[in-house]
Order: sequence, then C-alpha cells, then structure tokens
Amino acid sequence: MRKKAGTLAALAALAGLIFLCQAGSGFLRKELGDAQEMSGKASGRENRLIIIDPGHGGLDAGKVGVNGKEEKEINLNISLKIQKLLKEQGVKVIMTRTEDERLADNQVEDLKARVTVMNKEKPDLAVSIHQNSYHEESVSGAQVFYYTDSGQSERAASVIQEALRETDPENTKKPKGNNTYYILKKTEAPVVIVECGFLSNYEEAEKLADGEYQQELAETVVKGIMEYLEGE
Repeated sequence: MRKKAGTLAALAALAGLIFLCQAGSGFLRKELGDAQEMSGKASGRENRLIIIDPGHGGLDAGKVGVNGKEEKEINLNISLKIQKLLKEQGVKVIMTRTEDERLADNQVEDLKARVTVMNKEKPDLAVSIHQNSYHEESVSGAQVFYYTDSGQSERAASVIQEALRETDPENTKKPKGNNTYYILKKTEAPVVIVECGFLSNYEEAEKLADGEYQQELAETVVKGIMEYLEGE
C-alpha cells in the first residue's frame, strides 16, 4: 500500500509540474507577444517623421507681447518641449532651429530656408509654432491654420485644435484655412501653423511666458499630432 501511495504521489507531483510548465509557457508566450506588439508599435512610430518649426529667431523677434516677452523665445521653448515629448513617444523629430537664431540674413530667405528643410525631409507632418497678436486686447485663444487645398493639413489642424481646447475650454476658435502664408503654400508635405495664443492680451501673454503653461500647450499639441499619425 505504501508503495502504491508513493507512486500516486509521484504521479500527482509530475502532473503538477506539467501543469506549471504549461502555465508558464502560456504566460511567456503572452509576454513575448505583448513585447512584440509594443516593439511593432514603437518601430512604426520610429518610421514617422515630424518637423517642428519654431517661428522667428535671432534678429527677428516676431511679435512682442504687451508684457515685453518676445515671440521667438516662447516659440522655441514650446517647440523644444514638443520635441522632447514626441521623442518619448518614439517619433523621429527634426527641428528647423534649436537655438535663438535666424536661418538666413533676412526674413524672406529665412522662410525659404524653413520650407527647404520641410520639402527635403518629407515629413509626415510639419508643425510651425507661433504666437498671435491683434489690435483689440480682448481677443485671445489658440488657433491652428492649414493650407486650404490640403485635406491632410486640414485634418491635422482639426485634431490639434480639438486637443488645444482641453488647455482652454473657453476657446471657441476653429481651424482656419489659408492659401497665402508662405510656409503653408510652399511646403509639399502636410503642414499647419499653430498660433498658441495672443501676445496682445495681457492675461494670455503672461500664461504663454510661463513654463508650466508652455508644457501644457506642448502636451496638447503632441496629443493632436499623435492622433493625426494614428489616423493615417
């Protein structure tokens, strides 16, 4: 009897070991599958290219806010935050500038140089970061511009504008088509201009100069960019 009981115990232990091996194998297959899926997603994102274009720079300060803050600096700060966030998402990013500089000796040639970069690199999307201004101080709110004849640019502008509403729910502005802005008209890839706010509005100008608010803007712009890429 003792021998029979020992045999039964050994068989039970063997069965348990087999079960554990099968369970472990299944878990391992799932983990490998999840890893492969994540790797595939990351690999797909690494094949996507976004160009971020901080407007103005160097001698060209852009608009000067009612609080004395220069547009060129705000543009660059927000753009660098966007670059960092996109890289964390596994997206390749090219910046038209990363320092306080102009790309050419005058404004016209500077714009041409930016367009040259965009047309040479053929990005999935180019995003030009700017700040707005108006003669009435009460006007405020971010707005995204797109090339009128580009359906892809319009879609990108729509999703980025929608994301920006999360930063300012009271902003009722809609994406706006344009066929005269040089960068929109001359860039072959889908391109949008994000006017992040109005430097002519004191309250908004103060927010735009604040690092935390710039980070919030960057996060919402990136959210829109990622939604655009995932919808292609």
